[in-house]
Amino acid sequence: MFSKWQWLLTQLGRKLWLRSALFALLAIFTALIAIPVELFIKEPFPFSIGAESVGDILNILASSMLAVTTFSLSVMVSAYTAASSSATPRATKLVRQDSTTQNVLATFIGSFLFSLVGIIALSTDLYGENGRLILFAVTIAVVVIIVVTMLRWIEHLSKLGRLGETTDRVEDAASQAIQQRVDYPCLGARRLDWDHLPDYFDQQIYPVKTGYVQHIDISKLNHYGEFYKGEISVLTEPGQFIHPAEAIACFDGELTEDIENDIRAAFTVGNERSFDQDPRFGLSVLAEIASRALSPAVNDPGTAIDIISRAVRLLLPWREHASLEDDNEKIVYPHVRISEIQLDDLFEDVFMPIARDGAGLVEIQLRLQKSLLALKRLCPDCFAEQVVRHSQMAYERAELTLNLDAEKQRLKQIVEKIHNE
Repeated sequence: MFSKWQWLLTQLGRKLWLRSALFALLAIFTALIAIPVELFIKEPFPFSIGAESVGDILNILASSMLAVTTFSLSVMVSAYTAASSSATPRATKLVRQDSTTQNVLATFIGSFLFSLVGIIALSTDLYGENGRLILFAVTIAVVVIIVVTMLRWIEHLSKLGRLGETTDRVEDAASQAIQQRVDYPCLGARRLDWDHLPDYFDQQIYPVKTGYVQHIDISKLNHYGEFYKGEISVLTEPGQFIHPAEAIACFDGELTEDIENDIRAAFTVGNERSFDQDPRFGLSVLAEIASRALSPAVNDPGTAIDIISRAVRLLLPWREHASLEDDNEKIVYPHVRISEIQLDDLFEDVFMPIARDGAGLVEIQLRLQKSLLALKRLCPDCFAEQVVRHSQMAYERAELTLNLDAEKQRLKQIVEKIHNE
């Protein structure tokens, strides 16, 4: 559970330009480090190397790294386009945050700047004999790093932007968000029960921005609740679309402008949803990938079947989910209340679009019903109610669309198992 600033720093660390800038600064520092180091070496090395020898190697590195960087950028853009067209544009964000791609590009840019600064320093005679030898040794080390990076890049290119790789990234992001909600059902706060709203519900705070809630800083809200000696109830959740006419929180106490501004500052609002605190977004993106695969233009039911299997794997940890009482030791922010994510919402996010778009394909309906049956068998107490409801809805859709009675009968047998077991 990150604070707002920790979350913002995490988002910043995922930016390509930041890694490239850091590698560039490191490259410049590495190219010039030989100048001060040379001052501490009083005795000359037993052998020397000419400026032309080092300069030739640096010239080769500079020209080749510029070409490789340009090529890699074009490959990266092509991968983003492929991920957007084969999966969904919502998944492109995760592809852009690929650490291997960012490190490779940063290494190439850093190597180019290292060579460029080294050439400039050599041409101005900043290096002595010992300095040139140190620069030569560092250059050899840079060449080794480039070779290793290129080998790694070649391997990574075989899967960058591919549908399976993109789907894996979405599943990983959704899995982390779901596990966080299993460990801390209310993000470390107390549970807000919508059937029994607090007495101070009319003391509401409204946002000034319109967009999606990307992050809620529960620790900051808890600090304000403790400081102002009142409880804060969060009336929204990460991933929800908010606007100035819909309250985001209410406060147990007299509201002032300072209190309202402090509470608003704990909510990060953006133009698009974020995967970090929003497990429903990850499941929705997976459903989008399945829906695109089931469209007549793509006609790829195998991908939809794969998504159904992934959905079962993602929902299984929910067996350990439990509502927490107010005195539970897992509650680390006692001055804040927020509602839990409902399991039925998770089922709707991932299963309903697939059941709708795959209603006319018996192989999709069979896998969907079998997956729902598996969830019920794995944990009847947890999944039974949602499984029965979504199984019946999917069957009714299929019954209206399928033409063969034999296919309907096969489907009905599984549905009956779901209802009777």
